[in-house]
Order: sequence, then C-alpha cells, then structure tokens
Amino acid sequence: MTTTLAGGRAARRQTMRRIRPRRSPAVPLLLAVWAGATAVLWLWWHNTPSIADDNSRILNAGRITGLLAGYLMALVVLQMARVPALERRVGSDRVARWHAMSGRYTLCLIVAHVFLTMWGYALQAGKSLGDIVQQTVDSVEQLPDMGKAAIGTGLFVLIGLTSTGGIRRRMPYDTWYHVHLLTYAAVFLTFWHQITTGNDFAVEPAAKTFWYGLYGTVTALVLWYRILTPIRLNVRHRMRVEAVVEETPGIVSVLIGGRKLHRMGAEAGQFFRWRFLAPGMRFSSHPYSLSAAPRPDMLRITVKAIGDHSARLRELTPGTRVYAEGPYGALTAQRRSRGKVLLVAGGVGITPMRALFETLPGAAGDITLLYRANTTGDLALWDELAAIAEERGARLMYAVNSPEGERPDISAENLQKKIPDIDHHDVFMCGPPGFAQSVYEALRGAGVPARRIHHESFEM
Repeated sequence: MTTTLAGGRAARRQTMRRIRPRRSPAVPLLLAVWAGATAVLWLWWHNTPSIADDNSRILNAGRITGLLAGYLMALVVLQMARVPALERRVGSDRVARWHAMSGRYTLCLIVAHVFLTMWGYALQAGKSLGDIVQQTVDSVEQLPDMGKAAIGTGLFVLIGLTSTGGIRRRMPYDTWYHVHLLTYAAVFLTFWHQITTGNDFAVEPAAKTFWYGLYGTVTALVLWYRILTPIRLNVRHRMRVEAVVEETPGIVSVLIGGRKLHRMGAEAGQFFRWRFLAPGMRFSSHPYSLSAAPRPDMLRITVKAIGDHSARLRELTPGTRVYAEGPYGALTAQRRSRGKVLLVAGGVGITPMRALFETLPGAAGDITLLYRANTTGDLALWDELAAIAEERGARLMYAVNSPEGERPDISAENLQKKIPDIDHHDVFMCGPPGFAQSVYEALRGAGVPARRIHHESFEM
C-alpha cells in the first residue's frame, strides 16, 4: 500500500515565490570566528609583558590554551543552538561538522591547558613533572571553582570519548544524544573557573565584560531557539499522527496533521527533529526529512527501519501527539542557480529529493532524478515519483544492483553519457556518506563545479 501527498502546481508556485538565491554566509562567519580568536590572542599578548624562563613559558602556554578553549566552548554551544541563520542558510550538516571539529579542538586545548598549567604550578612550587597529579589535587582543593572545573573537564572527556567514530557507531543514538547534551553542564561548570582564576580577566575588566557578554548571548540563543521556539511551535500547531502507511518492506510513511502547518515555514528539502509522545518514544528525538511538499493540514515523513526508534514508527497509532523542532536544513530551492537540476538520491535519501522533485519549478526536461537502491523492491515512493515525472515531463532514472549483486557504475563517464549537459546543471544530493562521496567525485569529474553540488547528510 502507498500513500500520495501531492501539492502539484500550487506547491511549485509557492516554491517559486520563495526562491531568492543567496550566498551562504559561511565565509563571513568563519572570518568572524578567526577575528575572535585573534582578539583572544591579543588579550594574552597584551597582558604578558615578558617571558623570563621555562616556568613562565609553560604557564603562559597554559594561559593561552585556556583562553582559546574558553572561546571555543562558547562557539561549540552556539553551534548547538539551532539558530535559523546557521541551520537554514549554512546548512545543518555543515554546522554539525563545524560543531564536531570545534569540539575536538576544544577538548585538545582543555587537556593541554590542564597539563601545562599544573606542570607550571608544580615547577613554581619547587616540584617536578612527576608531581603533576598531586599538584592537580592540591589546586582543586585550594583554588576557587576548581572543583567545578574538574567535574566539567571530566564531562568534556566523556563526551569526547563517546563521540569518537568507533564508540559512537556502537552506541544507541538516544544514549549518545543525551550524553552529548551534557556539553551544556560542562560549559557551565568550567565557565566560573575562567572568571575567578583567569589572570587576564582579573586585570582587564573590559575582557571580563566581553566574556560575560559572549556567554550570555550564547545562553540566550540556546534558551530561545532550543526551548522557547519549539514550545511555541507545538502549542500553535498541535500536531498529531493521522496515519502510518507501509510503502515497501521496512519503510513506512507517517502522516502528521495539525493546525495551519503552512505557517511553520517549512520547505521541500528540509527536516524536523520529531518526538512522538507514545510509550517508549517520549524521550527520543530524531531527524527525519519531509517526503512531500508541506500542506496546510498535513506533513509527511518516510522512514526506513534502521534502528530502534525508526523501527517503532510502524507501531504509532492515529491520534498520537507529536512534538517537533524545526524546520532545519538548507537543501532547498534557494540553493538553485541554474535552470536545469539533477536530483540524486541514495536509499532513504529519496525523502527530501522526492519533495524537491515535485516542487522545483522547471519546464519539461529541466528536472532529472537519479535514484540509487539495492533492488527495484527498495525503490520507495516509486509510483509517486513516476506520476510526478509524467505530469511534469521530468526525467526519472534508477540505478540498482544486477541480479548477481554487481553495483551500477555511477561514474563521470556514465553520467555524461546519460546527461550530456550535466555540467550545466545544479545537483541536489542526499544519501549515505560513502555513496555521497563517490557521486560527488563523479560529478566533479563530469565537470560540475563544486559550488553547484548541494548536499546534506541525513546521518546527524
């Protein structure tokens, strides 16, 4: 059984009204981040009149790593705040990569700060490097807010360990997600130590004011966009499950009704974080893309059962309340810069591509969809895609394994053979990381500029 939600021409007209091609603010934002880091380095330099000996060098290295770690902590939390300017214009997956990279740098700086500072304190007290553990214990007991900082540092180490590839892959998503939320507690605990024991803030009141302003602004953004905005959205729209429909074995669509859903600002290609208030699912929040153009009274997601949460979606009953956060993601029509568009989907990555296939404006022959799956039986929503292609005069292609299990050849040569003018297309792509990387390389080999390859990973 399949279910169809079609917006047709009305959805395309709405999309056309929303198309306002804009450059990503990623470069200006990165420049601002580096400017902030430069200001931190200047603060250290300004308050360091001289470095006389090895002990001073070690302590000053501890100071500078501590200042940079404190600065990056604020950025790490900012990247978790779901600020629309970042989520919708830079892209959720890109912000997630920034967050992961910033987190790794922050943890390395924290460890270096603790080691160098305790080493310097030990030398200052006439001890050796071998006494660093005892010096750390003494400092925690004697210095203000060091106990909080020690707990916060331990939390950062825990979060870092659970975020490493091998451990994260073996850990249930919900467990990893809730451990990751301890970042807020870790930042809170370590903040007070920065203010009370940081020499730079003691001698520079303006620096202390700036630090309070930085952390206060980030805290306000987290409270507004992670807590208050979702509460307002859900009170206003009152979403509930309308139906659950099996599309293919292992893949289900969940139809979600509510009030004035078109005023949520959602677009084809975006996703929400969904929490279904059913037994055993109330404390789980997962990202799923819209698989059809948003309608005033209905949203739809289509999900493959690849984990405990996604497998339980088939058990949802009509009337189950839904709590959503979003919309998020920048894989929308606003990325488009050319008249012709190629959509590439791998597996369940078809969900945002199906919504874009329906809504992207274009004349007959302008829109092409390439759908990669293991078998023809895995081509979810195929009947809908075929109907959309016929109505719009769009091109629909699929790539599945041969009966012997041989993978199809999605190479630069084959892409150019199937789509001779592919280098004049915008390309929207969604799928598993390995698939996305191989297709990206093939597209680049076929002459598609990197700036016209638009991709968001659904594994976040």
